[in-house]
Amino acid sequence: MTVAHAKHAYPDTLLHIDGRWRAAARQRSVVNPATAAPIGQVALAGEVELEEAVQAARSGFEIWRNTPAFERSKLMRVAAQCLRERANAIAAAMTMEQGKPLAEARIEVLAAADTIDWFAEEARRTYGRVIPSRAAGVTQIVTREPVGVVAAFTPWNFPVNQAVRKIAAALAAGCAVILKGPEETPASCAALVHAFVDAGLPDGVLNLVFGVPADVSGYLIRHPAVAKISFTGSTQVGKQLASLAGQQMKRATMELGGHAPAIVFADADIARAATLLVAAKFRNAGQVCVSPTRFLVEEAARDAFIHHFVEAARAIAVGDGLHDGVQMGPLANARRVDAMEALVADALARGAKLALGGTRIDRAGFFFPPTVLTDVPRDARMMNEEPFGPVAPITTFRSYDEVIAEANRLPVGLAAYAYTRDNATLDRLSRDIESGMISLNHHGLGLPELPFGGVKESGYGSEGGTEAMEAYLVTKFVSRLS
Repeated sequence: MTVAHAKHAYPDTLLHIDGRWRAAARQRSVVNPATAAPIGQVALAGEVELEEAVQAARSGFEIWRNTPAFERSKLMRVAAQCLRERANAIAAAMTMEQGKPLAEARIEVLAAADTIDWFAEEARRTYGRVIPSRAAGVTQIVTREPVGVVAAFTPWNFPVNQAVRKIAAALAAGCAVILKGPEETPASCAALVHAFVDAGLPDGVLNLVFGVPADVSGYLIRHPAVAKISFTGSTQVGKQLASLAGQQMKRATMELGGHAPAIVFADADIARAATLLVAAKFRNAGQVCVSPTRFLVEEAARDAFIHHFVEAARAIAVGDGLHDGVQMGPLANARRVDAMEALVADALARGAKLALGGTRIDRAGFFFPPTVLTDVPRDARMMNEEPFGPVAPITTFRSYDEVIAEANRLPVGLAAYAYTRDNATLDRLSRDIESGMISLNHHGLGLPELPFGGVKESGYGSEGGTEAMEAYLVTKFVSRLS
């Protein structure tokens, strides 16, 4: 064990059902991606534990839905403060299980606290309305009520951030939650739940389970007591879960994969664009659903952009996220390293040129360097499959119509980015790009108060802004004759 790891103890992770932390008959190892060595265990729920979680959530919902919104808001604010006070310890656990640098992990935890605070305020502003009647003596009222028990499924790349969006919105609306957390990164997710428990959340309102993903999702989505699901993950899995939810006529929020175009016009500040795009591309080793993944550069700016981009990427310090000065940690698992090698090999075989990186780093753990490829053809796999790793393919365009066609070519549309000094072009981009989120001349996505979601096969629904509350509320109309 290194000195950095000796400073931090990694906890085994239990299930949380009906207000109790408990073990299970089955468990699996949690691996530190910086060393490829096991660091702890996570309990895995079977059908017995899942049924207990559902029944606990049903009981918890009856308590929570009748808790005044003002009281729900106050409790959520206490949970947010708990997170802030524990940010350093939670961040260390996250780095050990997921790999991202400690500074990034701490930012994620503090951002989660901000998300809870924001939704705590929304809890107090779930308004209905009165509709003027056509007839005398008739009162027409629209009210908003919580949908019920929510099954939430969250991924490993942002184990706190992805879970808190679902939990905070659901709790603010008055719902109870069964959170199926990520088995590869369970401890930081469990710490989030712990903050709500310690804030005084009633038993059963928030339950945490881990398990075999297909078994857990199949059981919870089919269960008649579960009213809504929320899933963040791949498009392939999302389609399966959405289909299952549809068979049960259950509400679903789907935040799925993307393949974000990053368009750089020749009139942009090329050095600034390259610097900001490198920071966005290699954050969390590229394992970000809104990461820029297709770099489309106007031909006149090609050489300057590649120069600035490669030099900025080359300067990134790669290593164990617990070590000082590290800017990019390992990939989360061995599967991602294999995927990066396969994508790079495919692009090179099709004529792309390697400008930086390209092969796994020869050391313990799951390390792959910042990698840049140029002149990547459209038929390369990395131009058609979300790479979800530290690989940046760069290609060029000659006209506005050409780059818009490429930006909209794929069946996904989560995020998109563009850089230009021309206001008319900015207006056209806002209209023409088919994406749920577009950020122009900067990177401004993912704040609690902003909508977060995609179009096409990137899913539907929002996990941010006031829109996020809609999925957890049902509209009830009451017409009464006095």
